[in-house]
Amino acid sequence: MSTPSLARARPLAKPASFWETSVGKKYIMAGTGVIWFLFLILHLWGNLHIYSGATYINDYAGFLRTVGEPFFGYSQLLWLTRILLAPALIVHAILAIQVKRQDAVGRPRGYAVRKNLQSTFASRTMIWGGVVIVLFLIYHLLDFTFGVVNPSYEPGNVYHNVIASFSLWPVSLFYILAMVAIGFHLYHGIWSTFQTLGLNSSRTTRFIRNLATFCALVLAIGNISIPVAVLTGIVQ
Repeated sequence: MSTPSLARARPLAKPASFWETSVGKKYIMAGTGVIWFLFLILHLWGNLHIYSGATYINDYAGFLRTVGEPFFGYSQLLWLTRILLAPALIVHAILAIQVKRQDAVGRPRGYAVRKNLQSTFASRTMIWGGVVIVLFLIYHLLDFTFGVVNPSYEPGNVYHNVIASFSLWPVSLFYILAMVAIGFHLYHGIWSTFQTLGLNSSRTTRFIRNLATFCALVLAIGNISIPVAVLTGIVQ
């Protein structure tokens, strides 16, 4: 008499990796966003040296190229920083697209009447704002790092290069629009980071929104002031 065959045990479902979960994606987005936020603060502080004159901003740019030279070599620490920023940007963009798609899959049918009571203009334009920012970064590197599109590029002469570029109003306008996009992106990013970390509540909502607004305005207005100063002759 043959014994009945035992039913095969169904394999346990493999747990989703941290990268694959919606929460994991948002945590990684928050981390990469913080990296760029810190960079933007330092970058703005460096850019504002232009108001002190050519010597100060050119010396600052020279310092960035020589800092860590005994250990990393000339300009290598600066390039290592860029190498860190590039993957952070790519990962941030990929995850933003994936999260957007997940939201679309979870809500395949549109609302009969669209309601944006809980969303903001910044949150609704994050993807398009991100596209503008990426295009700006490409142009910015071609302008001030490689000098390909700068009308009168002089290696090491940051003051001259900034004036030469921002003296062209289309370039200044594009820069200003990009800074506005960064401001909106940053505002929503700061708010989302606190939300992802579970730090927002009825008591902290106002503080977080005020903090996000302050940071976005400081970075946007601080950077916008430079092309405006060049166009109006304040910096010349």
